[in-house]
Amino acid sequence: MPRRREAVPFAFVAESDHFRSNVTPPPKERLTASQYLGRTLLGLTVVAGLVGSLVFGMPALGGGDAGGRQHQSEASDGR
Repeated sequence: MPRRREAVPFAFVAESDHFRSNVTPPPKERLTASQYLGRTLLGLTVVAGLVGSLVFGMPALGGGDAGGRQHQSEASDGR
């Protein structure tokens, strides 16, 4: 049983794309010097943290041997 399409019961919903408001939003407030400085320092702190984590994490990601030694477990020494 096919359902028939019914009209939208509210006219303002059907015509919402035609609606234009005559109210303008308030202008954006400019940042003060301290707010600008604070945001800049926060951004630099985040970037420095990411760079620092890469610098300290790169040796751990390296696949080379440390000093050319082979690692053996102590359990295999007594055999």
